[in-house]
Amino acid sequence: MRYRYNDININIEVAGEGEPVLLLHGWGCSHQVFSHIQGVLAQGYKVYNFDFPGFGASDEPREVWGTEEYTRMVEQFVKEQGIENPALVGHSFGGRISIIFASRNKASRVVLVDAAGIKPKRPLKYYYKVYSFKLLKKLCYIFLPKKTADAIIERRRKGAGSADYNNASPKMRAILSKVVNEDLTPLLPKIAAPTLLFWGNADTATPLSDAKTMERLIPDAGLVIAHGTGHFSFIENQGLFTQVMKNFFKIGTK
Repeated sequence: MRYRYNDININIEVAGEGEPVLLLHGWGCSHQVFSHIQGVLAQGYKVYNFDFPGFGASDEPREVWGTEEYTRMVEQFVKEQGIENPALVGHSFGGRISIIFASRNKASRVVLVDAAGIKPKRPLKYYYKVYSFKLLKKLCYIFLPKKTADAIIERRRKGAGSADYNNASPKMRAILSKVVNEDLTPLLPKIAAPTLLFWGNADTATPLSDAKTMERLIPDAGLVIAHGTGHFSFIENQGLFTQVMKNFFKIGTK
């Protein structure tokens, strides 16, 4: 289905019938990353699988959004569709949105998969890299012609930026820079829904320590560790993830 929000078109794939489940993908992905689990959940639920604005077949936001704006979009969709008490499945960036949504709305269940939301503890060299880049950028545009400055900054960015940042459009780079530093830790105790944490023990983007912090702070939470997997644990060990999800959503027993 196509959903219109603030003059942007959003693609949402809908499958199955029953209680509602929202699938919220991670940064740089689309609804297709959840295609397998969508099929599993659609056996007993009505599944709404989002392409977030700026990803997949959805338009980019008109402004530089943060996680709050993405969450408001989901909240507005839920309200307009008459959806009550949805379950949420969020991977990485989608986990951020799940955390905010569940902290202030009713949810039947929450699944956080290698979820972002806890601000990482970074070494001094990280801040040196960030602020030296900002200084270089400022000085280039003061003392050099714009075309020359653009070329220098682009070369430096490609060498220093993350893959997610380098592969994004200018608007989405600004959004990524905004959301990556948001700390949602204070919201975790406000999540009332039963919460499943599914995590790769080799995840370097959102380390297992983040999962243990979430398990400690969310009142009703349990952690399943997929050993030998990284940030896409639900794909790397699809069999385990599928079985855990069937158990959590009681598929086959309803």
